[in-house]
Amino acid sequence: MKVAIIGAGWAGMAAAVEATLTGHHAIVFEAARAIGGRARAVNGTLSDGTGVTLDNGQHILIGAYTESLRLMRLVGVNPGQALLHQPMALVFPDGLGIRFPDWPTPLDALGGIARSRGWTLADKGSLLRVALGWQVRGFRCQADTSVAQLCQLLSPRVMAELIEPLCVSALNTPAPRASGQVFLRVMQDALFGVQGGSRLLLPKVDLSELFPGAAARWLSRQGGQLRLGTRVTALVPAGLQWQIQGEAFDAVILATSASESSRALDNSAQAAPDSIANKLQQWGCITRALQYEAIATVYAFGADVTLPRPMLTLRSSAAMPAQFAFDRGQLGGPGGLLAFVVSASTLARDALQTQVLAQAQQQLGLNLQAVQTIVEKR
Repeated sequence: MKVAIIGAGWAGMAAAVEATLTGHHAIVFEAARAIGGRARAVNGTLSDGTGVTLDNGQHILIGAYTESLRLMRLVGVNPGQALLHQPMALVFPDGLGIRFPDWPTPLDALGGIARSRGWTLADKGSLLRVALGWQVRGFRCQADTSVAQLCQLLSPRVMAELIEPLCVSALNTPAPRASGQVFLRVMQDALFGVQGGSRLLLPKVDLSELFPGAAARWLSRQGGQLRLGTRVTALVPAGLQWQIQGEAFDAVILATSASESSRALDNSAQAAPDSIANKLQQWGCITRALQYEAIATVYAFGADVTLPRPMLTLRSSAAMPAQFAFDRGQLGGPGGLLAFVVSASTLARDALQTQVLAQAQQQLGLNLQAVQTIVEKR
């Protein structure tokens, strides 16, 4: 088939690779002039005027992302070189927290719990009992159970130092509002799934090069096409095909955000037969009801600054909003460049940046200069 793929983010490029592998001809449309979507490289400038490549938000992977790693290898990316592989560690600046030994799954999780610093036997026992209960129940819970309800039998320390950082980083939603079932899926995959599923994979190259850039080059070699700067506003049904800007396609894959997809399908419904139009309008109604949480990354610089680890967990509160700090100098970037991640962010950009710099001073003892703050509202 001749397949149109709308959106050249990670999802769109993954769809293009898979479609090509199964014998179809893929053409990717992207409204922007750059590929990668929300996980892409952006240009920044340090305080001394030096140009620097940043990411549109600091992201990580874990070993359980087997499909992402498979696609990277397929398009020519070596995960062993492009990613820093480390055992799971949620360690605070004072050295307390949990870090997994480099053991087979799930012994690494058990070892990490047993050897966690700053936790009492009661803390560790509460986590082992609750985790065993999850496993006995097949990592299933009622659909309306929140993460906070799911973990109500855990000690306050375990909740604050393990569950809440994991929840907000994986789901970008605070524990009282986050889905318990989705969280259990993450925990099952990461801690009890594939071998090495819990390992932290920290990008050492920019997010565009980590997958979408390599996928675009691979697609071109296979005869596919990538059309940048081309916004698709409607799909026009034409018998068994769809027309996009007057060109016929056998199938269309929407790999844009729900809001962008809804806008295109609403326009498409106007020219579609009722059997199709009603479904498009119903889907659009559902997507417009979705609520979103912002995620922010504050990039900051300090000469000769180095963190004790490439990634540190921070103690987060309303006044100190960042949950994690990354040392980009240890991840292939310039020395002294740090990235602070604020998941489920609610503050305005300037206020957020001010609070994070104050948090860096208080928790890390660092006097940093802001480089750039990136907020993704959806």
